[in-house]
Amino acid sequence: MSDLAERVAAIESRLAIGQLPIRYAMAVDGRDLDTWVGLFVPDVQVGRHASGRDALRAHIDPMLRTFRRSVHQVCGHRIDLDPSDPTRATGAVYCRAEHEVEDRWIVMAICYLDRYRDVDGTWLFERRRERHWYAAGIDEHPQAVGFD
Repeated sequence: MSDLAERVAAIESRLAIGQLPIRYAMAVDGRDLDTWVGLFVPDVQVGRHASGRDALRAHIDPMLRTFRRSVHQVCGHRIDLDPSDPTRATGAVYCRAEHEVEDRWIVMAICYLDRYRDVDGTWLFERRRERHWYAAGIDEHPQAVGFD
């Protein structure tokens, strides 16, 4: 592949990967399980003993019922393409999430640590791990609940 072709392929990959966190946030906020699950590789690992999109759906469906409404704001995204494998990448995504839980409005600061994989020309999440810095009521200071 020519240098120009490699650079264009890298740009296209970064643009496609960059849409994943935004689509994820909109799917969560819209309670769109089909889109949410479809953002992951077909053989996604769910816990230690399950895999696949059906297992992922069974895992996330009850979590959606723990809050009424949500707003996820993607604040920044670092993407690192794997120089030895053009079908793999990693990344980190900052997010501010707000969830309505019963009569409280909870604000969270999150960093998602992601692995991405190109499956038949489509970039998807291979894995998402969340790191929460805090989750506090909108009327609380994060220091009051402690940082993780």
